[in-house]
Amino acid sequence: MIIDFHTHIFPDKIAPATINALSTSANIPPHSNGMKSGLLDSMAEAGVDISVNLPVLTKPTQFDSIFKFGCALNEEKQTQGRVISFAGFHPDIEDYEEKLTQVKGNGFLGIKIHPDYQGTFFDDPKYVKILECAKSLDLITVTHAGFDGAFVGQEIKCTPRRVLNLLDALGGYDKLVLAHLGGNELYRDVYNTLAGENIYFDTSYVLPFLTREQLEKMISKHTDNKILFATDSPWQSQAEMINIIKSYGLGKKTENKIFCENAKKLLKI
Repeated sequence: MIIDFHTHIFPDKIAPATINALSTSANIPPHSNGMKSGLLDSMAEAGVDISVNLPVLTKPTQFDSIFKFGCALNEEKQTQGRVISFAGFHPDIEDYEEKLTQVKGNGFLGIKIHPDYQGTFFDDPKYVKILECAKSLDLITVTHAGFDGAFVGQEIKCTPRRVLNLLDALGGYDKLVLAHLGGNELYRDVYNTLAGENIYFDTSYVLPFLTREQLEKMISKHTDNKILFATDSPWQSQAEMINIIKSYGLGKKTENKIFCENAKKLLKI
């Protein structure tokens, strides 16, 4: 089984314009059309069994529409059990406790935040209170971590030090997932500061830019129990990322943990 813990799809009506805008701002070509159909085709080609959809809210007023889209994905017969959508969340949602309770009550397993697109540092009190509530509800939180190509020249909002600040404020959070192996383009800082903490790293977007030795070193310190296979589809090819992992000869046990066992534990599959 292969589970991709980090993908993005958009409603068909807005997908073309959204993909074009995001591709232009970050200078990254997409590998699919950004729609449900494109993700399902990619999964079939790559042999991915389950993909986790991670919506990003750029303003709090988007919560309801994106929440409904996620509900529909989780309930559709075509995608049920194959695409698991999290709920997007924004730090400026004032009734955050009510909204997070709504997320939990509708069967969502987690939320996605993106400090850069939301203009908020990861250890800001607004995120602390939201993640504290998410933790109390046993929800997973996935956050973008490290550099984002759409924000060149701006201060990185989620750094390893800010992650430690938030973990200290929460007294730990074992369902926190840091995208991009803990921090895109911050490999050394992540290794020295965060590797070994009781949190998860996903592999989205970083695999083509790391050497086998760097990945093995990170796995050795952080353990293969805390690494999740992820691609950031449509911004990377699922098939190509699977092939990279397989080419490294990490061993069947470690491969299996990264490809599915760790994700199954988090997703309670």
